[in-house]
Amino acid sequence: MKVPSPEALLFDLDGTLVDTAPDLARATNALRAHHGMEPLPYPVIRAQVSNGGSALVALALGLDKTHHGHDEARQFLLDAYGRAVADESCLFPHLDRLLARWEAQQRPWGIVTNKPRAYAAPLIESLGLTPGALLCADDLPQRKPAPEPLWVAAERLDVAPARCWYIGDHLRDMQAARAAGMVAVAVGYGYIEEGEDYRQWPADLWFETCEALVEALLQPA
Repeated sequence: MKVPSPEALLFDLDGTLVDTAPDLARATNALRAHHGMEPLPYPVIRAQVSNGGSALVALALGLDKTHHGHDEARQFLLDAYGRAVADESCLFPHLDRLLARWEAQQRPWGIVTNKPRAYAAPLIESLGLTPGALLCADDLPQRKPAPEPLWVAAERLDVAPARCWYIGDHLRDMQAARAAGMVAVAVGYGYIEEGEDYRQWPADLWFETCEALVEALLQPA
């Protein structure tokens, strides 16, 4: 690798560290059922998960943020999701052994997400994850792609930003990492819309599969 080896790892949450799409798809189709509509295919919903609740409302009902019914529909979706944030959600394959090795070596890691804390914290707790830092959408005035959440996470881990890898499945993750002075790591296994090429994002490293990411990180220094 032609980039510094990481002293700390920071992950995006949805689509990078945890596969949350099944539970978000259930909530999205619950919203459609509430309006008498047939469920959408899972792959269609999965591609929009990283774009947040408003994007899922737009997908489910065709209501953008300016529509008078959007906020009510978004709250319905979030309430449905909040009742079961970890029924089917799980770590992406191979990340369990990465985190186990990382923690056994007492190396720091954390999560920086645009997911609200009300949903991120119980999800992480349900999965038994113990990040050294967790920055959520409502913790700071700024959200990704702004660098501030990444800086705060690095400070909490007591690691310089330049010695952190930030790993994500969205263009804004790479923008945030670059702005924060971190190594930007793009993954292709997450929630990427059809026709979008993650290898065109401004990253330092690109990994098509979760296994490839984990094997690279577990290589001897």
